[in-house]
Amino acid sequence: MNASEGYAVFFFPQALEALGDAVKPYLTGQAEGPHIFCKEIDTAGAFTEMTLVGQSPDGHNVELELMVPSSMIRMIVSAHSDGSSFGFGPRPMVKPATPATPPITPVA
Repeated sequence: MNASEGYAVFFFPQALEALGDAVKPYLTGQAEGPHIFCKEIDTAGAFTEMTLVGQSPDGHNVELELMVPSSMIRMIVSAHSDGSSFGFGPRPMVKPATPATPPITPVA
């Protein structure tokens, strides 16, 4: 299995309402639905711990740990870099393979 590049954590609408303005700076991906993209995640226990990577106002890289009650999370999606497409956007249609031999017609 390929190494994970991160996780998209989606919340229940009521959870976003309860967390209010405190969670808004961490939310991304409004087209797919509000979610938090994090580098690491720990789902053991009553709280889900997310490690986020960001930048401070002066441009330095920082790591943040955000913990929320696990009951607030609707879905967690893992992102990988194996060359396949990932995400929620439209994907190109793949033509079905044409059979190498013509179909067999039953004899009546």
